[in-house]
Amino acid sequence: MKKLAETVDFLKGKIGFIPEIAIILGSGLSKLADFIEDTQEIAYEDIPNFPETTVAGHEGKLIFGTLKGRKVVAMKGRFHFYEGNDMGVVVYPIRVFKSMGIENLIVTNAAGGVNMDFKPGDLMLISDHISLFCDNPLRGKNPDGLGPRFPDMSQAYDKGLQQLARASAEELEIDLKTGIYSYCKGPSYESPAEIRSLRMLGADAVGMSTVPEVITARHMGMRVLGISCITNMAAGILDQPLNHAEVMETGRQVEKKFSSLISRIVENW
Repeated sequence: MKKLAETVDFLKGKIGFIPEIAIILGSGLSKLADFIEDTQEIAYEDIPNFPETTVAGHEGKLIFGTLKGRKVVAMKGRFHFYEGNDMGVVVYPIRVFKSMGIENLIVTNAAGGVNMDFKPGDLMLISDHISLFCDNPLRGKNPDGLGPRFPDMSQAYDKGLQQLARASAEELEIDLKTGIYSYCKGPSYESPAEIRSLRMLGADAVGMSTVPEVITARHMGMRVLGISCITNMAAGILDQPLNHAEVMETGRQVEKKFSSLISRIVENW
C-alpha cells in the first residue's frame, strides 16, 4: 500500500486531471495511442515502483490525454506472468489506476481463435472468461482497503458497456464477434489437445493476459470492457506453426479498424 501511494502521488503530480477511462493496449494494437490528443507520456522506467515490459510490441509507457473529448490514460505495454513477474506486479497498474480515481477500464489483447467460425483479423467482444488453471492475482492476504476477500465475478465484463460496444460497432459497420476468452499462462503456445479441451469448455479465444487485470479491476469495483483481436488461429486448427511475428502482423493489419472502434466506444461512453 505504501508503494501504491508513492506511485499515485507521483502520477498525480505529473498530470492535472483524473482520466475517466484507462485503456490497456494489446500486442500490435498500440496505434490507438496516435489518436489521443494533448498527450503527456511517462515511461514506465520513470514511474516509482513500476516494472519494465520485456515483450516485443510493448513500448512501456503511460500516455495521458484526450480521446474523442474524454480524458484517458493508455498503457502501451502490459506486464505478463510469463515474463517472470509475480501476479502483484502483473496487476499493479490496475491498482494504481483505481487508486487515482479511475472508474472504467477497457482491456484489449491479441488472441488465438478457438472458435472455428473465427478468422484472423476478427474483433471479439469478451462476454466472459475462463482461467480455472491459472494463478489468481488475489491470492494471499487480501488488501481490505482495495476490495473484498471474495469478489463476485458473475458480471466481470459490464453488460451495459457490452451493449455500448455493439452499438458502436454497428455505427461503423464493423462485424464485432462475441465470445469467451480463456487465459493460459504461456509463454509457450497451447497444444492442439489443450485447444480442443478449451473448445469443449466453451472458449472462443485464448491468450496470455487480460484475466488477472480484469479480476483485479472487479475486485476494486471498476467497470470493465474487454475486446480481443483474433490475430491467429489457435494450435491444431490450421496446419502451420504459431509465431509472435504473425500476431504482430495481423495486429498491424487491423489497427485502423480496432482504433476506430475503440475511439467510437469512448466517444459514445
